[in-house]
Amino acid sequence: MIDLRSDTVTRPSPAMREAMAAAEVGDDVWGDDPTVAALERAAADLLGKEAAVYVPSGTQSNLCALMAHCQRGDEYIVGDNAHTYRYEAGGGAVLGSIQPQPVRMLDDGRLDLEHVAAVVKPADSHFARSRLLCLENTHDGKVLPLEHLAEAAELARSRGLGLHLDGARLWNASVALGVAPAAVAEVFDTVSVCLSKGLGAPVGSVLVGRADLVESARRWRKMLGGGMRQAGVIAAGGLYALEHNIDRLAEDHANAERLAEGLAKIDGVTVTGQNTNMVFARFDEAVDPQPVREALAANDMLVAINGRTSRMVTHLDVSAPDIDAVCTVVATALG
Repeated sequence: MIDLRSDTVTRPSPAMREAMAAAEVGDDVWGDDPTVAALERAAADLLGKEAAVYVPSGTQSNLCALMAHCQRGDEYIVGDNAHTYRYEAGGGAVLGSIQPQPVRMLDDGRLDLEHVAAVVKPADSHFARSRLLCLENTHDGKVLPLEHLAEAAELARSRGLGLHLDGARLWNASVALGVAPAAVAEVFDTVSVCLSKGLGAPVGSVLVGRADLVESARRWRKMLGGGMRQAGVIAAGGLYALEHNIDRLAEDHANAERLAEGLAKIDGVTVTGQNTNMVFARFDEAVDPQPVREALAANDMLVAINGRTSRMVTHLDVSAPDIDAVCTVVATALG
C-alpha cells in the first residue's frame, strides 16, 4: 500500500515499537509516568521552552493553549484558513467561550499583519477582549519566514497579546529553513507540535511554553478528557520520534519535489504547488479523473482526489520508487 492521503497515516517502525514495548510507565495523571516526563522534558528543551505537557491530539493541544491564554468572553485572532479556526470543530468557541476573530491569510501562509492590527479591540465593554494571536507553521506545507514571525511577535507585544503557534509541522519548517526547532518556536509563548504526522509516532502532540501557561493547560487537558494513565507506552514512540525522525524529513521534502516533477510531465495534470512535503495538483477540464481513481485503487495506492484537485503528502512510509510508481500509474491511466 502506498498512501499519500496525509502524513498522519505513518506507522511506527519496528525500532519504535521496540521502544514502546520496553517503556517504563506510571500513572501520568498523578505525574508518575517517567517516559511521559522524559518526552515532555525533551520537547521543551528542543524547542527552548520552560515546560511541556503531552496530549492525545493536536486539536486538544491547540484548545488547551487557547483556554490557558484566554478567559470566557476573550477573543483570539487567527488566519481565516488556519487549522485552529476551520478544522478543529470550533472548540475554542464551544468549550472555551472564546471568540475567534479571523483575519486574512495570504497565499504564502502569512497573516496580513495590517489586518491583525486593525481588528485588535479597544478596552471597551462593547467588545470581546483581544488576548491572543495565533499563527500556523507550516500551512499547506508553506514555511513562514522567521522575519514574519518576528514581525508578528512585535505587533502582538505592542498590543498586549499573547502569541501561540500551531506548529503541528514545525519540524518540517525547521528542516526546510535549515535552523534548529527552537529558532522557529522562539518568539511564541506557547507552541503545539505534533508527533504523529511526519515524525511517525502513533499518537500525540506536545504543548510547550511558559511554565505558568503549561500548568494551566495541564488542568484544561484533564477537564477535556485528555488525562492519560500509563501513557508511557505511547509517549515512548514520541520520544523515539524526536530522537530519530526530525532530520530525515528532508527525504520527504525531496520526495515531494520528485512527485511534483513527475506529475508535471503528465498531460492533463497541472501541479499548482509543492511546499515541503505537500504536493497540490489539478486535473485539467478535458480530463476525467475517474480512471485515475480506479487505477490507483487497483494498484493499492491511496490518493485523495476531491473533484479535480488533489493534495498528496509524502512521509516516512513513502519511498522514491513509490513516488515513481504513482506517477507511472497516473500517466498510464491518462494515456
